[in-house]
Amino acid sequence: MNRIIEVNRLNKKYGHESVIQDISFTVEENKIYGLLGRNGAGKTTIMHMITAQLFPTSGELKVFGENPYENNRVLSRVCFIKESQKYPESFRIADVIDVAAAIYPNWDSEFAAQLIEEFRLPVKRRMKKLSRGMHSSVGIIIGLASRAPLTIFDEPYLGLDAVARSLFYERLIEDYAEHPRTIILSTHLIDEVSNILEHVIVIDKGKILIDEEADDLRGKVFTATGPEAIVSAFAAGKRVIHQESIGGLMSATIFSKMEGEGNLRAEAQGIKLSPVSLQQLIVYLTNGKMPGKAAEVG
Repeated sequence: MNRIIEVNRLNKKYGHESVIQDISFTVEENKIYGLLGRNGAGKTTIMHMITAQLFPTSGELKVFGENPYENNRVLSRVCFIKESQKYPESFRIADVIDVAAAIYPNWDSEFAAQLIEEFRLPVKRRMKKLSRGMHSSVGIIIGLASRAPLTIFDEPYLGLDAVARSLFYERLIEDYAEHPRTIILSTHLIDEVSNILEHVIVIDKGKILIDEEADDLRGKVFTATGPEAIVSAFAAGKRVIHQESIGGLMSATIFSKMEGEGNLRAEAQGIKLSPVSLQQLIVYLTNGKMPGKAAEVG
């Protein structure tokens, strides 16, 4: 499968502060990626470097096999929808859509018109007078209708109610199935998109914690709950990313694939096993409270 993005030992510093620290990863064509992590983790910096809005301090970055900086062959194939997108004050929604249609070679005007109707946007209203939800809807429409080979959404849902967010996810999946391309989603509503994602990259403090296929990650993390001594013995030697004890009971969240036989042995010892959501996994990995060496994730 072709690699759309190749990152090798990439670093970004502001003065003495390292925002991105020696990261390497690849993004393959025609997959949906989740770029996940806490605020300030470095996600937006990575997206800005991919889209040639920031220069790396060191390391190698290629998009479609080329350096993206001042490279129209690359940038014409990229659509980046970010939460803080600014528009000229005089622009109406219709003006923004017209400009997008002129910029993106794969633009689908019919699809854009359908989305405008579904998101109930007043096309003659000026962008500066839109609610935050409407502003986000405009970005979503551009991202979807652009059909860009690499489409990046940075917090695309801000201000949207649950119905509008659900509509976004539905249209994204439907159109992705008919027109495959590479999509990167950066969002804090992880549970809402977890079933959409095909690959997960988790970053924290400028370093990558997880870079795995979503199917491999699902079921790889679980919580064991039961008598403290039994759970402690069961968790020994495993990658424990969270644990707590109360009243003689203990719960340990473990980063390890459990097979059927292991499940049966645990249950026979009085241990209850339960799955951990992707969102909860990221909370445990990035809250700074993981148990020591056992918590390493690789």
